[in-house]
Amino acid sequence: MTQSPLTETSVKAANVQLERDIFLRTLVRELSGTLENVVGLKEASGFISVVGQTMGRQIDEKYKSALKLNNLSREQVAQVLIDLKKRILGDFYIIEESDEKIVFGNRVCPFGDKVINRPSMCMMTSNVFGSIAAENLGYAKVELQETIARGDSGCRVVVYLELTEEAEDVFGREYFK
Repeated sequence: MTQSPLTETSVKAANVQLERDIFLRTLVRELSGTLENVVGLKEASGFISVVGQTMGRQIDEKYKSALKLNNLSREQVAQVLIDLKKRILGDFYIIEESDEKIVFGNRVCPFGDKVINRPSMCMMTSNVFGSIAAENLGYAKVELQETIARGDSGCRVVVYLELTEEAEDVFGREYFK
């Protein structure tokens, strides 16, 4: 079988599913997978947490600047967290909200199918949510009860805003102002 020479036109017309969003989500998936395989899930989650915390601070400042606020109330924190996820194509919504906690559900991960079997990537949500909540409300503890990354049909994320007995009893990451 003889091969025809490749031309710029034939290469451009090739059915290759690649664009910036897919490339970047795949990059994050492969980086997190490499970290999980090399240093373990706990340590990989720690590395991703550092990035998430920095991003959380930056996002918090962007929202407060845009809204011309020095601090966000609990209700505003909840709305900012939902809005930021919608902007990156997640589908988070509030299940329950009180002074003690905000419970979020999610139907679509911003990382899409790239998050499957990469639970360390969920540290982005934990740290962005925890950083923003703690910066504005003084304290947060984030519990990832269900995640798409672990094979659940959706996510259930609880952000505790006060150190209650319930918050003390769950496994999660704590954040302070």
